[in-house]
Amino acid sequence: MLDATTHILTPAAAGLIDNLTDARRRELELLADLSEQQMLGKRMRIVEPPIWEMGHVGWFQERWILRNLDGAASLLPISDSLYDSANIPNARRWDLPFPSRQETLAYISAVLQACARRLEGREPDSWEVYFYRLALHHEDMHTETLTHIRQTLGYPAPALSDARPEAEVFINPEFEPHDVHIPGGEFQLGASPDTPFVFDNEKWAHPVQVAPFRISATPVTTAQYLAFVEAGGYQERSLWNDAGWEWRRQAQAEGPVYWQRQPQGGWLERRFDRLVPLQPSHPMIHVNWYEASAYCAWGGRRLPSEAEWELAASGEPGPGGEGLSGRKRRYPWGDQPPTPRHANLDSRALGTLDVRALPAGDSAFGCRQMIGNVWEWTADSFGPYPGFELDPYKDYSAPSFWRQKVLRGGCWATRSRLIRLTFRNFYTPDRNNILAGFRTCAR
Repeated sequence: MLDATTHILTPAAAGLIDNLTDARRRELELLADLSEQQMLGKRMRIVEPPIWEMGHVGWFQERWILRNLDGAASLLPISDSLYDSANIPNARRWDLPFPSRQETLAYISAVLQACARRLEGREPDSWEVYFYRLALHHEDMHTETLTHIRQTLGYPAPALSDARPEAEVFINPEFEPHDVHIPGGEFQLGASPDTPFVFDNEKWAHPVQVAPFRISATPVTTAQYLAFVEAGGYQERSLWNDAGWEWRRQAQAEGPVYWQRQPQGGWLERRFDRLVPLQPSHPMIHVNWYEASAYCAWGGRRLPSEAEWELAASGEPGPGGEGLSGRKRRYPWGDQPPTPRHANLDSRALGTLDVRALPAGDSAFGCRQMIGNVWEWTADSFGPYPGFELDPYKDYSAPSFWRQKVLRGGCWATRSRLIRLTFRNFYTPDRNNILAGFRTCAR
């Protein structure tokens, strides 16, 4: 593993390399215990082979730092034919002639070393910093991807050096699920230019009018979703739109993807490689947009729009609690970065926490856990904001416009340095292996 202290680096450069090294440490911990066969995975449309993930993060770092900034040749001449995600569709990633694990590790380690060396003895300019952060956040996203790949393939829970799944979390037993009122008004949706790093799909903040609405203070719980399942929600055609019903039919879904009905009654859920009892007060996780929408139809609710979600998470009430103040927070609790008191992030818990936990992370309106725990589906399709312009990484956002649905807020495996309230995640509406749940609004 790279030690930034072995290089003569300015504080700014050392900070970038320390973060890249931390991201790589997490990546390798997620792969360390997998056998050679597990590294190759099991062919599925919704995941990639772990060995591909391992090489891809190094290739991306090399592509945007060494090759883009310096015009360097690849340290692995065949790297583009293996790891270029824009030109190698998922279905082809299972049949590629991958280098061995050790050869792949040597390649991505050499890339990281070269990225550190090129900053020796000088201050990186803003253009360089942008691409170092791009590579960092890309790898952070892929460590989350590796986490749900392990879940999808039924591998054991990862052994992470800084995980603390046994840590005690205060739960107020008197807390009850409820709605909070959000006043309407003009709201600035999107990121402001003073944000240190954002992706092109977050640019830029623009005014939207939001009508007053009521939103649940917490995500939908497992117990609430169980009531929908037990009421026959997966068999009731009227609750599903046409695409959702077709998905349910083809998937033969009788309940959530990782739930298993027991012969004696009741359900267990699979977490990684183990069947465990349902956790009633935890947020529902591993549901897709179709399932979330059907639940809403059953409960007489609806999914929030992107603007409603971001307003509930980042807005503040005006004087006397009336209207909106016009100020926008970077995080629900304020502008200071996340801590374990505020949000369940960074895989510390290796899973979800009770929805009643972490009151310090509440938004100004009283919404809880809008950062961390589970990604939250919104009603909206993923599209550009007004005046959208492509960033250098042209294949990040635009190919997915209008084909995918937006999720907000991060999950328990999201890195705290990546997430912010303007961050827009996006997946096709059938994806239920990701670490996603939802909260609802009153109609």
